[in-house]
Amino acid sequence: MEKAQPKLLIPQLKSFYGWVEPWSWVLIRLTVGLMILPHGWPKLMAGIGPTAAGALVKRGIAPAEPLAVVLIFLETVGGLCVALGLFTRFFAAAITIEMMVIVYHYYPKFGWTAPGYEYPLMWGLIMFAVALRGGGAYSLDRKLGREL
Repeated sequence: MEKAQPKLLIPQLKSFYGWVEPWSWVLIRLTVGLMILPHGWPKLMAGIGPTAAGALVKRGIAPAEPLAVVLIFLETVGGLCVALGLFTRFFAAAITIEMMVIVYHYYPKFGWTAPGYEYPLMWGLIMFAVALRGGGAYSLDRKLGREL
């Protein structure tokens, strides 16, 4: 069963839409992968101890050091891999779980004027969509012939 295509905003640009459509997923993947990187880079530079103490121990999350390693790994290596489309589903799913834990443990309320869970929730849901769809046509996963 073929899905009905949405009506084009500017029908005269049909060929442009056809050319740019596969690249739209690359843009989404690059954005979410590279936007998580600035969250991991300072943790990587600070090290495991300060990351564990600052982000985890203060909030009563244990074991802090192994979890700090996971956070640093997901937000640096995982972010780069999602951006490149390498092991996309694995890393996007893992980052989704991380974001849901952050929503649950760090932000007890939705906040328009104060920090709330909407930002990590949004990134978690976008990463979930990436995990469901995979790297797409222009990904290293596709070049390797495997989508993990």
